[in-house]
Amino acid sequence: MAVASGTALAISALAAAAGILGANGVLDPLGRPLGTDFASFWSAGWLAFQGRAAEAYNWTALRDIQLNLLGTELFFPWNYPPIFLLLAAALARFDYLPALFLWQGASLVLAFLAYRRVLSTRLAALVALGCPAVFLCLAHGQTGLLTAALLLGGVLALPRHEILAGVLFGALAFKPQLGLLIPVFLAVGGYWRAFAAAAATVGALIALSFGIFGAETWAAFVRSLGTTQAIVLANGGAGFEKFQSVFAWARLWGSATFPAYALQGVYSALVTAFCVALWRGPIDMRLKGAGLLLGTLLVTPYVLDYDMVVLGAAMALIVSYGQEHGFRPWLKTTLAVAWLLPGAARSMNLLIPLPVTPLLLTALLLLVLREARGARGRMPIVALEPNPRGPLPGRSSA
Repeated sequence: MAVASGTALAISALAAAAGILGANGVLDPLGRPLGTDFASFWSAGWLAFQGRAAEAYNWTALRDIQLNLLGTELFFPWNYPPIFLLLAAALARFDYLPALFLWQGASLVLAFLAYRRVLSTRLAALVALGCPAVFLCLAHGQTGLLTAALLLGGVLALPRHEILAGVLFGALAFKPQLGLLIPVFLAVGGYWRAFAAAAATVGALIALSFGIFGAETWAAFVRSLGTTQAIVLANGGAGFEKFQSVFAWARLWGSATFPAYALQGVYSALVTAFCVALWRGPIDMRLKGAGLLLGTLLVTPYVLDYDMVVLGAAMALIVSYGQEHGFRPWLKTTLAVAWLLPGAARSMNLLIPLPVTPLLLTALLLLVLREARGARGRMPIVALEPNPRGPLPGRSSA
């Protein structure tokens, strides 16, 4: 993995340098904004900063901002709840490129710090920076690094600092489709203080955004949900090949929307059952956390290839556990294939639309569940402390 990570990192650095050096202002050589999707973050944030937050959900107004301020005729819609406008408005205080570099740089640092609490410094750097999903996230100016940092940070904080863990989990309210399993995880584990802290954090963020941006902004967001569902999910406006869910696979094969949702629902219920089986009982928190992160990617229909940075965080937990307890047959192979998959998943979906990503992630989840069952008699690990010299030791828990 170290060689593959280093190679991927070098290729990513060269591609990023070529895009930046060949850019015309904020536009790359292909005429797209650098950071592509970040154009929606910055333009929506600009409107919010100007006191026009509700217009972020008016796609005509948003398109005009992107054309006039960024010079792009491509359109990048804003689909996030007003909670995320709190951060987007802060970023929009800067010009586009400084805001982009600040956003991606800070997200990358947060992800690295989370990885660093699980793996040795060198391996953490390679996993945090070299995974193909990271390059996809950076190229799209997307949220995958922040999402991974919050999820992994919550898992690591949970054994000793439940309130902090709840705050980190609650902060994921800006991307609610990736928080579906968190209440189940906390309830099954009996982490009620974290549950309450997460709920309070979500409530506080809603109240803060309501107070700053007003009721009309939330009303505009609610009205926009139907348009987003119709264009992005029902009609595949973003391109179903970018999605990594069972729902998207069914749609790529020509399924109608309702049967695709039904299939996703059955699959999500099955994944949730696997996760509940994993979370019950006193087992290593790294295995429980890996199950949460893998399940998070599997239960939602709305997950894209750049969200697979979360997969890297799950793999960091599994690798840390394996370094201490050994790797069972097929685990290393599955990890290696899963690590490489995000870089090829989009092309694979265009060539032969098979549910490779959901099946591979489910296989990895089942391998984690098998490992947990084999480790029931071992002393569980509940806290991970930073260790610059190698894999992290474990501590026992209730």
